[in-house]
Amino acid sequence: MISNSFLTADGVEIAWRETGEGRALLLIHGYFSEADTNWIKFGHAALLAAAGFRVIMPDLRAHGLSAKPHDPAHYHKDILADDQFALITHLGLTDFDLGGYSLGGRTVARMLTRGCEPRRAVISGMGLEGLTQTGKRSSHFKHVLDNLGNHEKGSPAWMAEAFLKTTGGDPVALRNILDTFVDSSEAELAAWELPVAVICGEDDNDNGSAAALAGALKHGKLFSVPGNHMSAVVKPELGQAIVAALTGPSW
Repeated sequence: MISNSFLTADGVEIAWRETGEGRALLLIHGYFSEADTNWIKFGHAALLAAAGFRVIMPDLRAHGLSAKPHDPAHYHKDILADDQFALITHLGLTDFDLGGYSLGGRTVARMLTRGCEPRRAVISGMGLEGLTQTGKRSSHFKHVLDNLGNHEKGSPAWMAEAFLKTTGGDPVALRNILDTFVDSSEAELAAWELPVAVICGEDDNDNGSAAALAGALKHGKLFSVPGNHMSAVVKPELGQAIVAALTGPSW
């Protein structure tokens, strides 16, 4: 496993890890998470490396090994997509695939809407509403972060806080991320020309309907895997579906 970092235009250090050799795949983790938890710990990165990919896994700003500035000036709209465009330039990637889970999937969507041209893309842990109405999800997480220690045991907010504790996230930096979200319209999604795999847990409705998202895309294909938004990440079927989406016949 290789670890490295670079500085963005606003001086924020972004870390990434990579494993494997072959076709480049930029793989972006979800909110409150980081590359290790999302992709490495449960074997997805190893599976993709074995399938012939150079798996490049950044930690988003405010997450993992990347810098976690508290100044809101470092969190303008669409900054997460900006960071990934900067990483692509830094690494000199020209022919690559692109994928993400949850917030990573939303970041992939923003990159595609803004002109990123991978060969294929994977948007996982995401539904149509999570891309077109981002305020609903950001409001949920603002409630989580603004009331830490006061959530009803077993509630979605309590579960989110429990996950935050396992990853050791910085609540101040993470809350700033929530103000960077940008909605993508259905017309913008429908304009994508490349094959996009929508991979989602069978019991995951946290970001709306994955089937509706796949149906809204010109070349969308739905891959269902076991689990809900949290549990799908720990199951091997997620990595297997990403491999299938990126190595199987086009659609």
